[in-house]
Amino acid sequence: MNTPPSLTFSKLGCTRGGRQLFKDLDCQLEAGNWLYVAGANGVGKTSLLRMVCGLASIETGDILWNGSPIDGQRDAYRQDLCYLGHLNALQESMTVDENLAFITALGGFAPDKTQMQAVLSRFGLRGRGRQLVRHLSQGQKRRVALSRLALSPARLWVLDEPYVAMDEAGIGLLAELIAKHLEAGGLAVLTSHQRVPIGNIPAQMLELQAA
Repeated sequence: MNTPPSLTFSKLGCTRGGRQLFKDLDCQLEAGNWLYVAGANGVGKTSLLRMVCGLASIETGDILWNGSPIDGQRDAYRQDLCYLGHLNALQESMTVDENLAFITALGGFAPDKTQMQAVLSRFGLRGRGRQLVRHLSQGQKRRVALSRLALSPARLWVLDEPYVAMDEAGIGLLAELIAKHLEAGGLAVLTSHQRVPIGNIPAQMLELQAA
């Protein structure tokens, strides 16, 4: 599909445990831009991201992908989406290569060995492909999880605390990767306690506040 993608929140609302987290949320994100979701703990940042990813039901309002509700295009939307939570979601008993092959297959794409080796080298993990994940440091595990972004053809990246357990070099590498994704016409939605610039692309802010 060559049409520039877009993501829209229309009168979006969410409650948890009987408490209103947010309501009447409106937002429009166009190709080449990124949305920074800010707010104090407990105001619904992760809940919002889970709704965008289809992992939580939409209670009120709509989330539109390319102008159509995501509920009506689940398969196509899933192919266009790459979600990374604050947990690495890696299998400790599998090797780095096996984890990448498995995770990318779930996303509907299959990078070859050369592509995976190049990405691992880019993330400072050269020669780690056959190593069991359980033997990696927390920072290395995070780099394995995030390296999937460089392999994904998805146009929408949704990132929940992507800089967790990353050193300064890793943070810079990830910010550069996101910037290149945006320059290629992709979109990104992220929440983070660390305010990291993404190239020269200003953030589109969405600040959630306690109801």
